[in-house]
Amino acid sequence: MKHPVLPGCEQHPLPFYLAMEEWIARYLPPDEYFFAWRVNPTVICGRNQDIEKEVDLPYCHSNGIDVVRRRSGGGCVYADMNNWMFSYITPDEAVSATFERYTSMVAEMLCSLGFEATATGRNDIFIGDRKVAGNAFYHMRGRSIVHGTMLCDFDAERMARAITPSRSKLESKAVQSVPSHITSLKNEGLKMSVEEFGRYAVDYLTDGSDIVLSVKNIAEISAIEQTYYQPSFSFGIQKSHEKAPGSHEIRRHARVDGAGEFEILITLNSRNEIDDLRITGDFFAIDDVELKLIAAVRRIEYKHEALVGAIAAIMPEKIIRGLDRETLLSLLI
Repeated sequence: MKHPVLPGCEQHPLPFYLAMEEWIARYLPPDEYFFAWRVNPTVICGRNQDIEKEVDLPYCHSNGIDVVRRRSGGGCVYADMNNWMFSYITPDEAVSATFERYTSMVAEMLCSLGFEATATGRNDIFIGDRKVAGNAFYHMRGRSIVHGTMLCDFDAERMARAITPSRSKLESKAVQSVPSHITSLKNEGLKMSVEEFGRYAVDYLTDGSDIVLSVKNIAEISAIEQTYYQPSFSFGIQKSHEKAPGSHEIRRHARVDGAGEFEILITLNSRNEIDDLRITGDFFAIDDVELKLIAAVRRIEYKHEALVGAIAAIMPEKIIRGLDRETLLSLLI
């Protein structure tokens, strides 16, 4: 596995590294790539999450914590200089196989340091019964990108204040707060410094083939980075739909084992047809949810039989990981 390297030691904001993943996927030859990076305090939200519901924005703003959205699904995570972020880019487009390969590699790396680490659940790596790393993925044409956190240490108070997950999500994990179900490498006995651990991880997971990026490459990455700052990307998903006269809304919430948390907002017009559908949550989208799923039910009468017919031609499990047709129907009606 090859290691893309930035020249110098300049610190970049988190969207730069997300853009670097995209740049690698777009411009480097098909191969496996891995790099590690750290950032100043930042909350990173999943592509399909409503940021205002998941993050204490006033707290973050007053405490110098950046809030950004990534292109992958999953839930919010808090990152700072006490943890590493890992990025893995591969030409393999098989979602489950890619995820399992990556989490297994990282768990194996932790085991080589003496930790009893396992790849567990949808996207996590555990030491014992507590989470030490969470991961997410998304597709680009001909590429899959997996990225995630690795907690060397963390400030439990800042994490608990910055991220405000739903009560149902915490209850599904049988915990009372975000920090109570996580651990860190330091808590588990890591003897290395944060910097030493980062170097070890890169050395273990790559083959020594460093690819040093040029000034031109960095300029191209910076251009991609700007897309992450656009309000339409950061907050567009939570814009309310303007209701027409005679319309009304139905809100539904569910947590689906193996798929994640779903918030459903259905807007019905005066003819009882679905005028708009908004789906937010920490699920992993494999394909375009708007084009492949929402479009299939728009203008459909809001009745069980009509919805059964509307979704008969789609395969939800190929649009949202872990979601089957029966469960999709139960989310809608």
